[in-house]
Amino acid sequence: MTVRIVTDSTADIPPEVVAALGITVVPLTVHFGDTVYHDGVDLDAEGFLVALAANKALPHTAQPSPAAFIEVYSRLLDQGHDVISIHLSSKLSGTINSAELARQQIGPSSRITIVDSLWTSMALGLVVIRAATAAQRGDEPAGILREVAGQLEKLHLLLFVDTMEYLQRGGRIGRAAAFLGGLLSVKPMITLRGGEVHPIERVRTRSRAIERLYLWAAEFPSVSDFCVLHISSLDNAKALFDRIQRQFPGAKGYVTSVGPVVGTHVGPGALGVALSA
Repeated sequence: MTVRIVTDSTADIPPEVVAALGITVVPLTVHFGDTVYHDGVDLDAEGFLVALAANKALPHTAQPSPAAFIEVYSRLLDQGHDVISIHLSSKLSGTINSAELARQQIGPSSRITIVDSLWTSMALGLVVIRAATAAQRGDEPAGILREVAGQLEKLHLLLFVDTMEYLQRGGRIGRAAAFLGGLLSVKPMITLRGGEVHPIERVRTRSRAIERLYLWAAEFPSVSDFCVLHISSLDNAKALFDRIQRQFPGAKGYVTSVGPVVGTHVGPGALGVALSA
């Protein structure tokens, strides 16, 4: 019996990695008025930016329905797989609730395990990749879950946004609300702690914010996996990736575009680093 890993589209895992590791991704949705898009299915990062520029009102996002999870879980169970389903923070989305409702409707089963990562974007993605790698080499569910628990304790995330407007209007600002005053000329550095958005510091310019990301990453004595994530900032992301890779040549690294759902809440121009230390 094999194990299959399920996650949601906020993990922002590069599509080629999803395909190579057999990861199943359940999409959240992005709503521009009456038009509904499935994150990463019929709306990618580039299309999201086009839609964002074309609409005066900001979009809103929604969790997958329990029915979406029922379809995925039932199919994988019917194929003879156990399922480990790892998702974004329950404090940012009701996605975990939909997954739990689906598991309950399918019926009591030890073959489905649902994990609240308390992270999102490629912080979540790095854990999912580790879990899928372990599943692909044939590890048992208990061993994969131990791997997941260990990785969750090693995760770190730091990013900056060009404006807090998107976090504020999306209702995901958490403890970063104290940063709302006088932010027109600064780049707020934020992270997740306990599954919620927390402010770290304010940096005056974009170049200083990028340098801060590098210096933050370089402070770790070792890094096993990392990802530079961005929205419409590929050149900056590649340059930062190269610097971090030179600092930690043995680390497995990725560059990825933040998808439409996470992008709705952090806005264009955001740049960050997720790593496992």
